Amino acid sequence: MDEFLLLLLLLTANGSPIFARILLGERWDNPLDAGKILADGHRLLGDSKTWRGVTAAILITTVFAIAVGHSWQLGTVVAAFAMLGDTLSSFAKRRLGMPTSAMAPGLDHIPESLLPLLACKTLLPLSWTQVLLLSLGFMVANLLLSRWLHRLGIRRHPW
Repeated sequence: MDEFLLLLLLLTANGSPIFARILLGERWDNPLDAGKILADGHRLLGDSKTWRGVTAAILITTVFAIAVGHSWQLGTVVAAFAMLGDTLSSFAKRRLGMPTSAMAPGLDHIPESLLPLLACKTLLPLSWTQVLLLSLGFMVANLLLSRWLHRLGIRRHPW
């Protein structure tokens, strides 16, 4: 598999919730945590992690994988594990007392790229070096694209 296409799948999975928010507004933006506040006084995840976002990531990434000549399973695995990583990051940030959408370099990028890449090792012949470089590449690409999308008014924050 071409590493660039795998990077595009990761970016698609992580960008799809943003475009779903833009296209759908507040429709179907039910938070994954249903507003649950834990004993530490912070939300489980926060308002920015929604069922709409997870659904959009899985559907759009699956369709994109098929469109570029790969299996729907690859798209689904990348998206599902990217959303799992993103959710784990949000959980960790809430436990650290960070507000929703606060920037946390590394914590914002590594789980949502590393988990899907590790899951893909069962579907693709990825070396550990490729996994590491793709995760790093995702972090750099995500930071650069986020700034650009913020300037265009697509992202709320430049990170």
